[in-house]
Amino acid sequence: MKKNPQFFQFVWFVILSGAGGFFLSLTHLPIGWMIGTLLTAAFLSILRPAFLHVPHTQKGIPKYWLYIGQCILGIELGQKVNTSVLYIFKENWSTILIMLLLSIIFSLLSGLVLWKYSKLDMLTSFFATAPGGLSSIPGIAEEVGANTGVVSIIQAMRVFLVIITIPVIISFLFGHSAVHANNNTVPPQITTFEVEQLAVTILFVLVAWIGYHLGKLLKFPAPWLIGGMITIAAVKSYGSVLIGFDLVAWWPQSLIILSQIFIGASIGSRFTKTMFVGLNRTLFISFLSTIGLIVSVFICAYFVSIFTEIPFLTAGLAFAPGGIAEMTTTALVLNGDATFVVAVQVLRVVTVCITLPPFFRFLKYLEVKKKTHSHLSV
Repeated sequence: MKKNPQFFQFVWFVILSGAGGFFLSLTHLPIGWMIGTLLTAAFLSILRPAFLHVPHTQKGIPKYWLYIGQCILGIELGQKVNTSVLYIFKENWSTILIMLLLSIIFSLLSGLVLWKYSKLDMLTSFFATAPGGLSSIPGIAEEVGANTGVVSIIQAMRVFLVIITIPVIISFLFGHSAVHANNNTVPPQITTFEVEQLAVTILFVLVAWIGYHLGKLLKFPAPWLIGGMITIAAVKSYGSVLIGFDLVAWWPQSLIILSQIFIGASIGSRFTKTMFVGLNRTLFISFLSTIGLIVSVFICAYFVSIFTEIPFLTAGLAFAPGGIAEMTTTALVLNGDATFVVAVQVLRVVTVCITLPPFFRFLKYLEVKKKTHSHLSV
């Protein structure tokens, strides 16, 4: 019974944050629901007004709000997966790999700038700017001895900046044309309620739950999103062949809005005043380096769109150094190739988690060796 009042406090927080998303959506900004919710949640989390009664020891709302949002998004994407993603990879694999490597190199350069012009140590600076996301990088940073708190703060700020810049810019550039094109080319999504579709919806939720556990077992980034998407895609593809008819779920568009609200509220709720105490110079340098990183990503995406058949909208979101769920949601709302975006984002996170930790350990070894030699020479 003691947990119930706190649960309703979190529900009230999500509702108020979602109201901010609603008001921003009135501007007809396609990703307005998530941006407005995120900004409102961050504002409420930093001010912590008395009427919310949120405990000061609470580090944001519970993670299950984020997981529910990712699960909804994973089911949506799983229903949309097709062979076009594999075809694009097959036709443009060299360009995609080059752009992924460039985005990682730009992130390392951003870390180098942060290290040289702030008081942070080398490992903390590189981990703080690594494009792996809040869900994976801080944990790896702790293993090698970096300052996990600072890494988390700068990672959160980078994701925040990416979310409020890249989706907004792309929305203004492509929002109206994407929606108009969708109305002419894509049939409207089925929202009528039928018992058979409700049964398929329940089935998909169970399949997504199984996918989460498989993703967690295989250590996928964002297992609710990635694991759910993969298992739903497999069941929908092979299930239709075995059964003899398409598995169509009752999946109204309002669920995508709900997903944006849950994801935006969860991210925004993790901002506090104490995150920024004593880090003025570091955060300012990190802000400038992140802006430079965003500009470089846009330039890379522009060249990808020129030399390949991948639209700039899809390329920009695929190579953006933001969260998997956030960039995928933006692509989904703007009718970009969301499955391609999530595939490239996951590929980069996996690449970062596999290649960068050994590289950072090697850098730490060189730094320790250099200090040892300097002490011996003295």
